[in-house]
Amino acid sequence: MTTDVKKQYQANIKLYQPKPNYGKNAVRAFLIGGFICLLGEAISDLYLMWFPLSERTVTAPMMATMILLAALFTGVGLYDKLGQFGGAGALVPVTGFTNAMASAALEHRSEGLVHGVATNMFKMVGAVIVFGVVVSYLVGLTRLLVQMLIS
Repeated sequence: MTTDVKKQYQANIKLYQPKPNYGKNAVRAFLIGGFICLLGEAISDLYLMWFPLSERTVTAPMMATMILLAALFTGVGLYDKLGQFGGAGALVPVTGFTNAMASAALEHRSEGLVHGVATNMFKMVGAVIVFGVVVSYLVGLTRLLVQMLIS
Protein backbone atom coordinates (compact mmCIF):
# COMPACT_ATOMS: atom_id res chain seq x y z
CA MET A 1 0.00 0.00 0.00
CA THR A 2 2.83 2.43 0.71
CA THR A 3 4.25 2.04 -2.80
CA ASP A 4 0.84 2.92 -4.28
CA VAL A 5 0.68 6.02 -2.11
CA LYS A 6 4.20 7.01 -3.17
CA LYS A 7 3.35 6.52 -6.84
CA GLN A 8 0.19 8.60 -6.48
CA TYR A 9 2.13 11.29 -4.64
CA GLN A 10 4.78 11.41 -7.39
CA ALA A 11 2.04 11.63 -10.03
CA ASN A 12 0.44 14.54 -8.16
CA ILE A 13 3.78 16.31 -7.87
CA LYS A 14 4.34 16.05 -11.62
CA LEU A 15 0.94 17.63 -12.27
CA TYR A 16 1.77 20.76 -10.30
CA GLN A 17 5.47 21.18 -11.06
CA PRO A 18 6.17 24.11 -13.36
CA LYS A 19 7.53 23.09 -16.73
CA PRO A 20 10.74 24.95 -17.64
CA ASN A 21 10.74 26.81 -20.93
CA TYR A 22 14.09 25.64 -22.30
CA GLY A 23 13.96 27.82 -25.41
CA LYS A 24 13.29 31.02 -23.48
CA ASN A 25 15.95 30.13 -20.89
CA ALA A 26 18.53 29.46 -23.62
CA VAL A 27 17.81 32.79 -25.33
CA ARG A 28 18.07 34.65 -22.03
CA ALA A 29 21.36 32.93 -21.16
CA PHE A 30 22.71 33.73 -24.61
CA LEU A 31 21.71 37.39 -24.36
CA ILE A 32 23.07 37.93 -20.84
CA GLY A 33 26.29 36.01 -21.51
CA GLY A 34 26.69 37.93 -24.77
CA PHE A 35 26.06 41.23 -23.01
CA ILE A 36 28.72 40.46 -20.40
CA CYS A 37 31.20 39.58 -23.16
CA LEU A 38 30.21 42.70 -25.13
CA LEU A 39 30.84 44.80 -22.03
CA GLY A 40 34.28 43.20 -21.67
CA GLU A 41 35.09 43.96 -25.31
CA ALA A 42 33.91 47.56 -24.89
CA ILE A 43 36.11 47.98 -21.82
CA SER A 44 39.05 46.52 -23.77
CA ASP A 45 38.48 48.95 -26.63
CA LEU A 46 38.27 51.90 -24.23
CA TYR A 47 41.48 50.84 -22.49
CA LEU A 48 43.22 50.52 -25.86
CA MET A 49 42.17 54.09 -26.69
CA TRP A 50 42.99 55.60 -23.30
CA PHE A 51 46.12 53.75 -22.21
CA PRO A 52 49.32 52.63 -23.96
CA LEU A 53 48.28 48.96 -24.06
CA SER A 54 48.45 46.40 -26.84
CA GLU A 55 45.87 43.79 -27.82
CA ARG A 56 47.90 41.27 -25.86
CA THR A 57 48.26 43.29 -22.64
CA VAL A 58 44.75 44.77 -22.41
CA THR A 59 43.21 41.51 -21.18
CA ALA A 60 44.44 41.72 -17.57
CA PRO A 61 43.11 45.24 -16.85
CA MET A 62 39.82 44.41 -18.58
CA MET A 63 39.39 41.25 -16.49
CA ALA A 64 40.23 43.15 -13.31
CA THR A 65 37.58 45.73 -14.21
CA MET A 66 34.99 43.04 -14.95
CA ILE A 67 35.76 41.36 -11.62
CA LEU A 68 35.45 44.69 -9.80
CA LEU A 69 32.14 45.47 -11.52
CA ALA A 70 30.76 42.02 -10.72
CA ALA A 71 31.75 42.38 -7.06
CA LEU A 72 30.13 45.83 -6.90
CA PHE A 73 26.95 44.60 -8.61
CA THR A 74 26.83 41.67 -6.19
CA GLY A 75 27.22 44.03 -3.24
CA VAL A 76 24.29 46.20 -4.29
CA GLY A 77 22.12 43.23 -5.28
CA LEU A 78 22.06 43.77 -9.05
CA TYR A 79 24.00 40.64 -10.03
CA ASP A 80 21.43 38.41 -8.32
CA LYS A 81 18.69 39.90 -10.49
CA LEU A 82 20.88 39.48 -13.57
CA GLY A 83 21.48 35.85 -12.60
CA GLN A 84 17.77 35.22 -12.05
CA PHE A 85 17.00 36.56 -15.51
CA GLY A 86 19.98 35.19 -17.44
CA GLY A 87 20.65 31.91 -15.66
CA ALA A 88 23.82 30.23 -16.91
CA GLY A 89 24.61 33.24 -19.09
CA ALA A 90 25.46 35.16 -15.92
CA LEU A 91 27.06 32.18 -14.20
CA VAL A 92 29.59 30.97 -16.75
CA PRO A 93 31.84 34.04 -17.29
CA VAL A 94 34.42 35.07 -14.69
CA THR A 95 31.83 37.49 -13.35
CA GLY A 96 29.79 34.52 -12.12
CA PHE A 97 32.83 33.22 -10.25
CA THR A 98 33.26 36.67 -8.70
CA ASN A 99 29.59 36.74 -7.75
CA ALA A 100 29.90 33.38 -5.99
CA MET A 101 32.88 34.58 -3.97
CA ALA A 102 31.47 38.01 -3.16
CA SER A 103 28.04 36.74 -2.15
CA ALA A 104 29.58 34.16 0.20
CA ALA A 105 31.80 36.86 1.69
CA LEU A 106 28.84 39.20 2.20
CA GLU A 107 26.72 36.45 3.72
CA HIS A 108 29.31 35.60 6.39
CA ARG A 109 30.75 39.06 7.11
CA SER A 110 29.04 39.22 10.50
CA GLU A 111 31.29 36.38 11.70
CA GLY A 112 34.43 38.46 11.22
CA LEU A 113 37.11 38.79 8.57
CA VAL A 114 38.98 35.55 9.23
CA HIS A 115 36.32 33.13 10.49
CA GLY A 116 33.54 34.63 8.41
CA VAL A 117 34.67 36.19 5.17
CA ALA A 118 37.99 34.46 4.49
CA THR A 119 36.86 31.00 5.60
CA ASN A 120 33.50 30.89 3.86
CA MET A 121 34.41 32.83 0.73
CA PHE A 122 36.27 29.87 -0.76
CA LYS A 123 33.89 27.09 0.30
CA MET A 124 31.73 27.45 -2.77
CA VAL A 125 34.47 28.22 -5.30
CA GLY A 126 37.31 26.18 -3.83
CA ALA A 127 36.50 23.16 -5.98
CA VAL A 128 36.59 25.33 -9.10
CA ILE A 129 40.01 26.67 -8.17
CA VAL A 130 41.41 23.20 -7.42
CA PHE A 131 39.96 21.74 -10.61
CA GLY A 132 41.32 24.65 -12.67
CA VAL A 133 44.82 24.29 -11.24
CA VAL A 134 44.89 20.50 -11.69
CA VAL A 135 43.58 20.64 -15.27
CA SER A 136 46.01 23.45 -16.15
CA TYR A 137 48.88 21.37 -14.81
CA LEU A 138 47.77 18.29 -16.76
CA VAL A 139 47.31 20.25 -19.99
CA GLY A 140 50.74 21.86 -19.57
CA LEU A 141 52.34 18.50 -18.85
CA THR A 142 50.63 16.95 -21.88
CA ARG A 143 51.82 19.79 -24.09
CA LEU A 144 55.37 19.38 -22.80
CA LEU A 145 55.32 15.64 -23.46
CA VAL A 146 53.93 16.11 -26.97
CA GLN A 147 56.58 18.72 -27.76
CA MET A 148 59.30 16.40 -26.46
CA LEU A 149 58.00 13.56 -28.64
CA ILE A 150 57.75 15.74 -31.75
CA SER A 151 61.21 17.30 -31.49
